[in-house]
Amino acid sequence: MASLLDNIAKPSAVVLQLSLVLGFIFVLLKVAQLYQERKKIIKALEAFPGPPRHWLYGHNHLVRRELGSPRAHSYSFGIFFFLFLFFTDPKSPVTYKLLIPWIGKGLLTLNGAKWFQHRKLLTPAFHYDVLKPYVTLMSDSVKVMLDKWEKRNTQRKTMEIFQDMSLMTLDTIMKCAFSYDTNCQTQNHADFYIKAVYDLTYLVVQRIRTLSLSDVFYGMTRKGHQFQEACKLAHTHTDKVIKERKLLLCNEKEREKILKKRHLDFLDILLCAKDEKGVGLSDEDLRAEVDTFMFGGHDTTASGISWLFYCMSLHPEHQQRCREEIQEILGERDTIEWEDLGKMTYTTMCIKESLRLFPPVPAVSRQLAKPITFSDGRSLPAGLFSLNRDVWEDPEIYDPMRFSPENSAQRHSHAFLPFSAGSRWEIFHSLSPPSQVASHGRVNSQQCF
Repeated sequence: MASLLDNIAKPSAVVLQLSLVLGFIFVLLKVAQLYQERKKIIKALEAFPGPPRHWLYGHNHLVRRELGSPRAHSYSFGIFFFLFLFFTDPKSPVTYKLLIPWIGKGLLTLNGAKWFQHRKLLTPAFHYDVLKPYVTLMSDSVKVMLDKWEKRNTQRKTMEIFQDMSLMTLDTIMKCAFSYDTNCQTQNHADFYIKAVYDLTYLVVQRIRTLSLSDVFYGMTRKGHQFQEACKLAHTHTDKVIKERKLLLCNEKEREKILKKRHLDFLDILLCAKDEKGVGLSDEDLRAEVDTFMFGGHDTTASGISWLFYCMSLHPEHQQRCREEIQEILGERDTIEWEDLGKMTYTTMCIKESLRLFPPVPAVSRQLAKPITFSDGRSLPAGLFSLNRDVWEDPEIYDPMRFSPENSAQRHSHAFLPFSAGSRWEIFHSLSPPSQVASHGRVNSQQCF
């Protein structure tokens, strides 16, 4: 019996050893392949200036200092196994893939035919007639925030406003996306969905800042587990809301009530959208677009408004001029309507200048899909990431007159990209600028910074 067991065990040991050897050889070959590809890119980057690169972690120890420093020409930069080329003149980002576990494959992350299909179905959601009623919802949310500020100690000289702005924009986006009134601004413990969205936004930004680009390693960390749990909570809520709304739309009477509402929310429009064949979005696509709308409409707006008030506090002369313009437009009214936004010309110029200095989307990156040769003979292989830098004269100076009609007419259309450009632009741009004008108008008419 023992002899039989030995004979059975020996082949198993041989197979195990052979598997280990083959696995080791495969890893070596893969490492050699990656090394050759990296060597090829590094050789191409030798034509571009840059700081000395560490053999293991590249420029990781310099990233915070160097990314913020001005340079006169293009230069190369490496972070672990990722290589970048930066440009200071105007000419598939890595960070988008970090969002996919949360927002799925919606307009922000899709490409090609699938993106075009979604974009065509969602076009009505970004029409001005749909956005007009949202201004009233934004104004109501701002009023809640202002009431909360009045109850605080007015003797304080400083106040942290970003969290308040974030909760205010979350409150607004919940009304616009789901027609859902939340007390997240006044309750100490908001409902689980609000907390999940808040946590997800924070974790994504933190992951980008710490350069935790590997999904495998990030998934094994404590923050990675928190991110996965928050994704589950957010998806559970979105799926539940979609299911309940679809059931209502199946009822003809309820459908008529929804379509006759004072305003259609984002989910209403998604569920009613059909292509020429009568086919709408799948449940997975619906969830992806709703989650994308939540992320794109909430975080960028909160960031933009917070930096705007920071700029206003540094430049009281511009703040006062905005206040005078707003008071002249509103008169005795304390609410802002859609028609008022277009009249706030100087306020809009101040908002654009703060977005230029502190853009919610601070960099535009592209990954080369094929090799490229520059006019001076230098060339780059496919797979390299490139980032473009500042294009403005005296870029550190706050000057709203940059955005006067005459100055704007002389400038390249892609010089000002606070929300990126191209196929991703509509997501961030649909709600954020109207929200910022409405929020600033309401706050600046009652508060001084």
